[in-house]
Amino acid sequence: MSVKNALDAFGKSIVKQSRTNLTKKKKNDTKGLYNSLSYDLSVSKNSFSLSISMDEHGKFIDKGVKGVSSSAKAPNSPYKFGTGTGKKGGLTNGIDGWVRRKRIQFKDKKTGKFMSYKSTAFLIRNSIWNKGIETTNFFTKPFETAFNRLPDDLINAFSLEVDDLFNFTTKQ
Repeated sequence: MSVKNALDAFGKSIVKQSRTNLTKKKKNDTKGLYNSLSYDLSVSKNSFSLSISMDEHGKFIDKGVKGVSSSAKAPNSPYKFGTGTGKKGGLTNGIDGWVRRKRIQFKDKKTGKFMSYKSTAFLIRNSIWNKGIETTNFFTKPFETAFNRLPDDLINAFSLEVDDLFNFTTKQ
């Protein structure tokens, strides 16, 4: 296996497993994050470059987000609601759209009537803001698994290429 093939297999494995994890964990509502997962392998004369990309909100789904009043869902997350560093309205727009797509409406306990989408979204958004977003590691686990396999693949690939180079040079 060549170095290029080893890195190509590494990238494919991460993207495939990450997509599978998104689907299994039911984090694949609009397929936006799923479709955004990709890798780019650049090969030049003296170097290799591999980059893996996804939509920005993927890091929050992967690492989770600590809530304002509790960090139980994502205790080790570097992200936290209420710091003022995030995109304004991101959670609001995301939850509003999700509630409408899924057609979720809570019932009012007093009247028994369905609440509006806006009211339902507000209650869900409030809960997420306070409790946080659970860590999924949909990307981290496949990356670590593939990375732990990578050195053996690369060592074998490098040694084969060095052997080929050595054999080619000794014949000349």
